Amino acid sequence: MHSKTLICACSNLLELPTSIGQLNALQNLHLSSCSKLQELPIFIGQLSAFQYIDLLSCSKSQELPTSIGQLNALPNFHLNNCSNLQKLPTSIGQLTALQNLHFNDCSSLQELPTSIGQLSALQNLHLNDCLSLQKLPTSIGQLNAFQNFHSSKCYNL
Repeated sequence: MHSKTLICACSNLLELPTSIGQLNALQNLHLSSCSKLQELPIFIGQLSAFQYIDLLSCSKSQELPTSIGQLNALPNFHLNNCSNLQKLPTSIGQLTALQNLHFNDCSSLQELPTSIGQLSALQNLHLNDCLSLQKLPTSIGQLNAFQNFHSSKCYNL
């Protein structure tokens, strides 16, 4: 049985409750059009069963908590239209099961951390409409499982 959480069009949602860290069986988190959500709680790292995180149009979020690196079983992470997201925590390199990492319309994302080279299972990286992204870290060459890189409209890359 799959646990799924879908929070859609909660335009006035400012934060998720800290008790979300107690949902041990939660596998999927879809946050869609939560335009006032400023950050994920630090307790998000306690959700070890996560299989999929999708942040869609969470345009106020500027950064992810460092606890995101504790999700070492997470294979899929999608950030879509998170236009104020400026940076990723270096702890993202601890996501050893991550296979798919997608950034679409993260226009303020300035760089990927060098720790991205530690994502030993990463197969697919998509960067679309990341207008502020200027370069990729050289550590990307350390991705042994890497198969697909897709980039479009990253004009400064």
